[in-house]
Amino acid sequence: MRRKYFGGARRPLCRRDFSLNAIAISLNPASRGLLLDPTNGLSDIERGEVRALTIHSFTNQPVRLLRVLRFAARMGFKLEQRTQEWLELAMERDLHHSITPEDAGGELRALAREEQPSGTLKSWEEHGLMEIVHPVLAKKKPDYEAINQLSKVRDDLMMAGLRPRLATPMLLAILGRLKDREQSSLLGKLGFRAAETDAILSFVEDAEASAKELSGKKLNAPIDAYKFIEKLPVDRLGYLLAETRNSAALSKIKAYLNKWRPLRAGIGTVREELTRIGMPEGPKFDAVVEQMFALQLNGRGKTPEEREKTLRKLSGIKEAPKQKEAKGKEKKAGKSSEKAHDALMKMQGKPKGKPSPAAAAHKPVVKSGKPVAKAKRKK
Repeated sequence: MRRKYFGGARRPLCRRDFSLNAIAISLNPASRGLLLDPTNGLSDIERGEVRALTIHSFTNQPVRLLRVLRFAARMGFKLEQRTQEWLELAMERDLHHSITPEDAGGELRALAREEQPSGTLKSWEEHGLMEIVHPVLAKKKPDYEAINQLSKVRDDLMMAGLRPRLATPMLLAILGRLKDREQSSLLGKLGFRAAETDAILSFVEDAEASAKELSGKKLNAPIDAYKFIEKLPVDRLGYLLAETRNSAALSKIKAYLNKWRPLRAGIGTVREELTRIGMPEGPKFDAVVEQMFALQLNGRGKTPEEREKTLRKLSGIKEAPKQKEAKGKEKKAGKSSEKAHDALMKMQGKPKGKPSPAAAAHKPVVKSGKPVAKAKRKK
């Protein structure tokens, strides 16, 4: 998080909860870019440890008992030795029972945004902190199978070039074994607003409605399905990938991620090819590009030659006529000269065919196409 400190950053950094959270970069023009690490947090990161800055860290804010375990699970770190002792001391003094529901709700929100929340949840269970979040959740346990499936979907979405924010479906996965009434009670107790709770609890119904519409006849054409999926929120898309049993909708979503999006990413090539054949940019240009993309979704235009042919047809630009080869011209010229020679021989009463070299040498010059009279031999 970017923060601005006026009057020096050292003191605010030293009041942070853990050393890895007490690192900053100077924005002062005289020292811009200088790394500020007054609590030696980089060394803790190199050692793979989470270290509390003071013995009063958990006393001042008991919610840090939940937070320190979340940080350790996220980073794959262990607790620094003294921090581990302070945590155990705080638990012995029952400081975790003084965590307010609102603070616990804030940690639950933050947990739902984590990439791998399973590790944190198990750590909370091991330390007896799940009951602080909610007794029913501690009794029924989180739905780890749904959580892990959603984490895998998050990775798939990132590989497809999307930036998934799956907080809502992940929160529902954490509470997956609770009944609707229990979920509503838990969210209300942890400080979630009524509108926020309603949006969370109606999320599944809205997602399944989208799946039903996606599998309908109106979206049979790939281009229509593409446009529909393109407008879906990413968290709803992730939930459907992880949970829906609608095979038709699931098939289209997978096609969107694995085939249609890569095709769309290559639309620049189509624009270049259309420009190359001589079409100026404009509304009609864009319309032709979209028509070509729709055909590509149906498996057309896989090769450059096929795309050029299709683009010419869509744009109405005909291919320029090919120039005849030089050999063809020479042959045609040769045939014309032979025809002229045969005509001349016919007028002179001689047989057709090419003249012999000797005859060609004594051949009289013909002017204006008239035959020359034979010279009389002197007696």
